[in-house]
Amino acid sequence: MVALQILSKCLANGNISIIEDNQLTEDYFRGYEDEFNFIVNHYKEYGNTPDTATFLSKFDKDDVLEVTESDAYLVKTIREEWLYGQSVPVVQKIAKLLETDANAAVEYMLHALETLQPEYDLGGIDIVAEGQVRYDEWLDRKNNPDKWFFTTGFPELDDVIHGLKRIEEFVLIYARVNIGKSWILEKIITHVWELGFNVGYLSPEMGSSSIGYRFDTLHAHIDNTGLTRGTDDVPEDLYQKYIDNLAENKHRFIVSTPQNFDGKITKTKLKNWVKKFKLDAIAIDGVTYLTDERARRTDSKSDQLTHIGEDLMALSNELGIPVLAVAQANRTGITDAESDDMPDVGSIRDSDGLSFNASKIIALKQTKDGDMMMQVQKGRECRVGAKLSYKWTPNLGEYTYIATTDSKSSHNHQRNDIPKREKKKVEKEDLF
Repeated sequence: MVALQILSKCLANGNISIIEDNQLTEDYFRGYEDEFNFIVNHYKEYGNTPDTATFLSKFDKDDVLEVTESDAYLVKTIREEWLYGQSVPVVQKIAKLLETDANAAVEYMLHALETLQPEYDLGGIDIVAEGQVRYDEWLDRKNNPDKWFFTTGFPELDDVIHGLKRIEEFVLIYARVNIGKSWILEKIITHVWELGFNVGYLSPEMGSSSIGYRFDTLHAHIDNTGLTRGTDDVPEDLYQKYIDNLAENKHRFIVSTPQNFDGKITKTKLKNWVKKFKLDAIAIDGVTYLTDERARRTDSKSDQLTHIGEDLMALSNELGIPVLAVAQANRTGITDAESDDMPDVGSIRDSDGLSFNASKIIALKQTKDGDMMMQVQKGRECRVGAKLSYKWTPNLGEYTYIATTDSKSSHNHQRNDIPKREKKKVEKEDLF
């Protein structure tokens, strides 16, 4: 059937590029050799394939199909069918020879294997021929940075990492337990929402109300303790006014839990989640809660996390969205709070595959004064090793930058390709 599908697609397209580009010969079209040769010879002589009427005048009226499958699928399938057809008689002969002469069977098998080699569709891009495409992309990135980058809500961090790319971006944020990594994660994704985009937040441990109260604190600096405990620290009428104003926003902030994924969060389900809600960026509050849908029984935890890291980067590439995720560092990877030393990525158990696939890695720790310290530990086009410090007031969702000698030098490297658009500064009376 696939042979006829390919021939029908050639007729519909008016060319034989699928045949020529993939070096398909008559041998692949068993049972359709005459049709194959007629189409190919017509193309070589006249520069186009025969039209349907010409073709049907020579062959059976049922020999043309309407084909919607991709070229990649058709080529892969016909190659598999050809290899199967070539392999079956070989296996049968080997089995027959084994009944009487094992040496002869092995010799025949080794000889036959030289001709039975699978064919792979090994693609590539000629970067010399594609130079104009590259130039056009650069020019668009220069003139329309918002199409290529998101800012993070931390201007000083943007100076160091040049923002979040809209594609090929899997950011891993890690710290020891109770350091505040979930707050950082939600602040960044809240900022992307404030820029006017749809975002998704996957919360394995907290429900939507808890994430919602943190959102209110980060977005409007409303007292978080008053929200979570239901105290008079948050005036009832003012909070209602804020909620009414919030409802006027058209862009989404979707919070989901493992229950929304039937208990198993996989790449396929994440992909469907992004498409369903038309999300422009997603945050995953705990990468180890994801399930490796490629896992085999013999795979270790490290193997599975490697697959998950690969899948999250692939998800970013396929959908054109940044993926942010947090992971927890082991106690052994953290030094005393009085030290400026940061945890190293090796303190995340079984983390090699995650760190290898991450495009950016940011470590967090708190000082003895409760300040939040960040260090960029991986990132192409980033100032790797840069440390940033913020005075953190979690109850109001405020982060005040603390300038240091190390961080000041990073500002001298500020780039022009960072989106200049920041969220509109909203005064408290506007929110209430």
